[in-house]
Amino acid sequence: MELHQLRILRELEDLGSVNAVAKALYVSPSAVSQHLAQLQRNFAAPLTMKDGRRLVLTAEGRLLASAAAQVASTLAEASAKIQAQDQDRQTPVKVAGFHSIGQTIFAPLLTWTERSLPPLRFSDEDVSQQDFPALTSAYDLVLAHRMPHTAPWPQNHVAVIPLAFEPLDIALHRDHPLAAFEELSPEQVIGERWVVSRSGYSPADVLETIAALAGRAPTVEHRVNDYATAGSLIEASGCLGILPRYTARKSLDDTVTLRPIKGLSAGRQIDVLIRAEHLYREPVVAVVEAIRQTIQELVGG
Repeated sequence: MELHQLRILRELEDLGSVNAVAKALYVSPSAVSQHLAQLQRNFAAPLTMKDGRRLVLTAEGRLLASAAAQVASTLAEASAKIQAQDQDRQTPVKVAGFHSIGQTIFAPLLTWTERSLPPLRFSDEDVSQQDFPALTSAYDLVLAHRMPHTAPWPQNHVAVIPLAFEPLDIALHRDHPLAAFEELSPEQVIGERWVVSRSGYSPADVLETIAALAGRAPTVEHRVNDYATAGSLIEASGCLGILPRYTARKSLDDTVTLRPIKGLSAGRQIDVLIRAEHLYREPVVAVVEAIRQTIQELVGG
């Protein structure tokens, strides 16, 4: 049994397919299969099985993958104790986040690098909620959002660092008649025309809840995930939208205003997802703290 074989098993659990593992590790699918076959020779119980055309882990395979994560964490802790911290400080920290958080905090975080942070490499990832944990295989830190009523992050795979709760509000043109109200009920807004995200994303989830409370299906005219585009459509069409209170600010024209939803605590939890072994890297922890302070300033402002 070798460490790279254990890593492949762990990546298969997180990424869900041999092809995805091969792409993440820059090897061929056949090489992944060969390493899995070599690992299997150490165990009588099967570690993988076919699920349609996909190769997935058995219960025994998931148990070993969990152990592989613990091994990686232990090795990272030992490595952090013996390697020079200034050497690690020169290694770029890769940070991924959903679009609106990237628009809001990526640029401010660069000012931290001028003082005390290691080099930062940013990527934006427009994925649905359930796909955020798998991104930790490619990035040191993943800024993710989750609706409170949904299943928690799989903490046997990733460590979770809570950042903030962000309300989701009704967005409308400041000249819209409903803008005269300080807050808006589901019954007031359900008959309007809407621009919301695609299904599986926070704004669409909230609109489904509004529809359930009002007992009436909404009229959705536009489905876009980009908040700047949604804002421009709200401004031009008179449609209503659902946008995050803090992270949509930079992308909205001042003609678009936000109103809380009456009787509904609609919002999303923003977290940092990180593989446990990275928590032993001092520069990565420093980036997490910079992100935390930047988010606190955003929410407080």
